[in-house]
Amino acid sequence: MSPFQLAALFLTLVAAAGWINAKALRLPAGVAMLAAGLIGAAALVALRRFAPGVAGVDQAVRVISEVDFPQTVVGYMLAFLLFAGAMQVDLGEMRRRRAAVWTLATLGVAASTALVGGGVWLAARALGFQLPLIWAMVFGSLISPTDPIAVLAAVRRGDLSRMLQAILQGEALFNDGVGIVVFLALLSLATGGGAHPEHTAIQVVLTAGGGLVLGFVAAFVVIRAMATVSDPVVEALLSLALAVGAYALADALHVSGPMAVVAAGLLIGDREARSAMTPESQTHLIAFWNLVDEVLNALLFFLLGLEFLVVPFALRYVGLWAVAIPLVVLARLAVVLPWGAYFHFRNEERGPSMILAWGGLHGALSLALALEIPRVPERPAILSMTYAVVVFSIGVQGLTFGPLVSRLRRRGPRGAEAEAG
Repeated sequence: MSPFQLAALFLTLVAAAGWINAKALRLPAGVAMLAAGLIGAAALVALRRFAPGVAGVDQAVRVISEVDFPQTVVGYMLAFLLFAGAMQVDLGEMRRRRAAVWTLATLGVAASTALVGGGVWLAARALGFQLPLIWAMVFGSLISPTDPIAVLAAVRRGDLSRMLQAILQGEALFNDGVGIVVFLALLSLATGGGAHPEHTAIQVVLTAGGGLVLGFVAAFVVIRAMATVSDPVVEALLSLALAVGAYALADALHVSGPMAVVAAGLLIGDREARSAMTPESQTHLIAFWNLVDEVLNALLFFLLGLEFLVVPFALRYVGLWAVAIPLVVLARLAVVLPWGAYFHFRNEERGPSMILAWGGLHGALSLALALEIPRVPERPAILSMTYAVVVFSIGVQGLTFGPLVSRLRRRGPRGAEAEAG
């Protein structure tokens, strides 16, 4: 099957799943697409096992297994999804909450990595698994950053105050770049690359900071170019070139591509920065990137469900799943608790700790990083735990996040007061 035929097949299946969901189920789009992918993968597994003579089953499994999921996510989709997501953020509100955003995106990732890594290491020893501490930390680093794609989709369905919306969105966008750098440094150490803690810290700062500077400079240039024309098509093309170009240039300069496109998207999405554009051009640009975001999100969550076929599942991993899922949630709660207590004490929000904790979803990026782990003995356990956490996060947290926010906001006036303030 050619790449074009494969893309056509996946898009057709995604469209069919979206139509069924819109007509009958009315689930959040990400949850519906993940479920569709899981059902499709499970059906193929069942047919392969109980009806091996059915034509085309083996070929379908082989084609799906050969999809390079990390390259698809990190190499092709991430630039567009992060840029589109960053355009949705209220930059002014995020600036006001920058202390919370930056603390959670940096120290929060580090603390969660240590808590999850240490907890999984102890649990693995108790369950009889040979999982060295450094590999447990690798798992902690890839699962600790909240996934911007999953978080932004959940935030759109929750009746959040502007404050919490900006914090969740900003943290998810920025801790993405930080998490990737930390993961690569720990992976290098685990595989004998000789990384050192001080070098790792410097690398995180330089890589992330370089990406931010590059993204802001590139966006400034493109905004000035947009101000000289009033053609919506040309402006959309300029924004596309910005998203792809910033990501590619950052990669060539060995700085953070995710940070670069996030910075570029934030500046393009800022109302003040877009003021030089005509209202019609702004409407077209926002509509264009919303469409890109929705289509790629649907395809990505569907592919995430299909990855069930390549993730090792065995009964012996059930104990690790039972530990990893609550441990990741509790580590997230521990990380956000200081800020939640602060906002609660100032009477700015009702239930901020629970909202920040439950809204910290994990998604496709974590699985993409896990699949980048070389074929070492620890890889199957890490992959299995990662997929279990991701499915729980999207399927359970993503489905219940909106109702949880609505329930907390109905309890009292704090959410409304925060919004009004």
